[in-house]
Amino acid sequence: MTRPVPRLRRYTRSGLSFDVRDEGPLDGPVVVLLHGFPQDSTSWDRLVPLLHARGYRTLAPDQRGYSPDARPRARSAYRRSELAADTIALIDVAGIAPVHLVGHDWGAAVAWQVAAERPDLIRTLTALSVPHPAAFVRALLTSSQALRSWYMLAFQLPMLPEWVLNRTAGAVLVKTGQSPDCARRDRDAIALPGRLRGGLNWYRALALNSPSTGSGRINVPTLYIWSDGDVVLGRKGAELTARFVDGPYRFEILRGVSHWIPDEVPEQLDRLLAEHLQK
Repeated sequence: MTRPVPRLRRYTRSGLSFDVRDEGPLDGPVVVLLHGFPQDSTSWDRLVPLLHARGYRTLAPDQRGYSPDARPRARSAYRRSELAADTIALIDVAGIAPVHLVGHDWGAAVAWQVAAERPDLIRTLTALSVPHPAAFVRALLTSSQALRSWYMLAFQLPMLPEWVLNRTAGAVLVKTGQSPDCARRDRDAIALPGRLRGGLNWYRALALNSPSTGSGRINVPTLYIWSDGDVVLGRKGAELTARFVDGPYRFEILRGVSHWIPDEVPEQLDRLLAEHLQK
């Protein structure tokens, strides 16, 4: 008699405990969904029912700094090598490899690194908004991307970003194209103790990453989706990304869509994912 597959609600790594939303058909192909800043796993709420209807099981963790029991204080704990290792541990603990890996914003940066380091764990990669890290660095040096990314420098300041965002996050998110309802959801979430500091530490650890971090080439089938209404990520990095993907690659531009792709156009995203994952 076949033993039932248990739902994965939490997993641990290096003394930290991560919350996971495990939903959809237990026997379906697995899609791991990595959220960005300042969101958590709820950012996928409009997409996951569509994936479940197609027969996919979804695992959406609240990542380091977002899960209540995975919020170390030191910024060194948020180096990208640690963030990638968290996702690798999730896949290992669940025993579900290879998986379809999907990431948005910071989640995309982590997904790029996991795919480069452990292609054996990845069936397909889908990155939303954020280009390949090496393409992003080149865009910083050769385009207006540095101006668009001014906030990354501002986030290095101690305490001030927390003070400002705790008072203005909702309005800032709406200005970047997020709907008022989703902005309220994310504003309320970052008000939880330690949550905003945890998310900001992803930025504060940037200077602590190894120079080679994120430079690995991608050999798995990859879909990269960029939206031309994104006010923080310009076209240059999006166009350069193809240079760093050796496997099958597809680049899609969403016209008139903001940075917040999973919230704004879940049906369109679902259609693109269906084509990519089924191939």
